[in-house]
Amino acid sequence: MEYLFLLLYKNRHNLLFFLLLGISLTLSIQSHSYHKSKIISSANFLIGFVYQNIDDLNKYLNLASQNEVIAQENARLMSILFKKQENAKKPKIDSIFGINEKDIVLSKVVHNSYNSLENYLTIDSGAKQNIESDMGVINDLGIVGIIDKTSPNFATITSILNVKSLINAKIKKSNYFGTLIWNGKNTGFVQLIDIPRSASIRKGDTIVTGGVSYIFPENIDIGIVDKIDKQNNYFVVNIKLFNDMTNLGYVYVLKNKKEIIKIVNKKNNSK
Repeated sequence: MEYLFLLLYKNRHNLLFFLLLGISLTLSIQSHSYHKSKIISSANFLIGFVYQNIDDLNKYLNLASQNEVIAQENARLMSILFKKQENAKKPKIDSIFGINEKDIVLSKVVHNSYNSLENYLTIDSGAKQNIESDMGVINDLGIVGIIDKTSPNFATITSILNVKSLINAKIKKSNYFGTLIWNGKNTGFVQLIDIPRSASIRKGDTIVTGGVSYIFPENIDIGIVDKIDKQNNYFVVNIKLFNDMTNLGYVYVLKNKKEIIKIVNKKNNSK
């Protein structure tokens, strides 16, 4: 206690100065409306600043619980959305391009590459669904590729966007045949080569599968003619694909190849 009195005594001049300053400020504020309004405004700002920071602190302390509630709600909404999208996208198999339902396996693309020269897709069906190598793969817009390898539950597809892909194709209106390839440049276009210069072809013509091979039935859509280049005695035709090969969902694997080969082999053996 004695120390406190000693401290006050030593600082009596400073304390007296601040006391008189406080009195003078109070009298000045009370007698001048401008000063009074400024002080009140500053006080309100200070109080508001304090309350805002207290509110921010409370929000921060409750952030974890709020995030958990938001995450649960998002998960619920996304579940509803994905379920709705799945139901909307998954097609019902009746027949497609004239192919019977029993010859089709509906599968979903679970991986799709399109950024390299040799692109492949993976689907969620395999040997258990009687899928084998060299079966054709299409969707409702046209061809997608050819089955490469299978495991019990999955299969890889050689995409038409693969520089090693060779598929028989033709001009729909004239039946001139050629070979469908990909030059590795653009995911929206493939090329039809070996079309003779005598063929009637123009921009906008539809290109379809030729049906010469056992892999694809005849007249499955591929795309339309975008550009025609002359090369020696043949045309090189740039084809704009009907399919967006960078955005594939469900596809159809065509199982009838094996049956056709058996029939052909049986005929050949009987000769």
